[in-house]
Amino acid sequence: MSKQTILGRVTQLAKANINALLDQAEDPQKMLDQLIRDYSSNISEAEEAVAATIGNLRLMEQDHQEDVEAAKEWGGKALAASRKADELRAGGQAAEADRFDNLAKVALGRQLQSEKEARTAEPTIAAQTEVVAKLRAGLDQMKAKLGELRAKRDELVARDKSAQAQNRMMDAVKSIDVLDPTSELSRFEDKVRREEAKAMGKQELAASSLDAQFEQLDVLGDTAEIEARLAALKT
Repeated sequence: MSKQTILGRVTQLAKANINALLDQAEDPQKMLDQLIRDYSSNISEAEEAVAATIGNLRLMEQDHQEDVEAAKEWGGKALAASRKADELRAGGQAAEADRFDNLAKVALGRQLQSEKEARTAEPTIAAQTEVVAKLRAGLDQMKAKLGELRAKRDELVARDKSAQAQNRMMDAVKSIDVLDPTSELSRFEDKVRREEAKAMGKQELAASSLDAQFEQLDVLGDTAEIEARLAALKT
């Protein structure tokens, strides 16, 4: 997988609009579960690809550092050979001095080659460093997005459970409305009230009968009094 493909994929996934995806889903919870699985898988793949890219970058950096150190080392050898040649030439050993000068030239050639290799690698290293930074940023965004997905999924599940509980409660309330047990109580209460009314009627009847008897006694008493007074007048 090329670096550009990795970067493009990570960027696309990191910028995915969760709300838009949920709006298009018939079952948001299942959609989120699938997204979480896909995201987790994509993050794992991206992490492996990014790790490989970082590993290649570190190898290039190591090679570059070796070239820099080699250039420095060959420069030191060239200087040492040149000084030895100057010393030999001053001592009248021209042939030996020339040999050391030739060694200095070889060392300088090696130094020049190492410097060129180091300079050639620098733009690639810089570009790779930028790519790695973008890939890491993309991975961080993907991981944040995964956390957002999980939170959204948990929220949806909680809301769904709450809605189901409310629906069950409302269904139970409707059942109570249809088969209202208080209606049985009302009928029983009506029966009790009728019995109470009947008892009250009987009491009233009993009271009225008793009053009538006492009224008859009063009438008899008045008649007797009248008869007694009449008898008294005659005597």
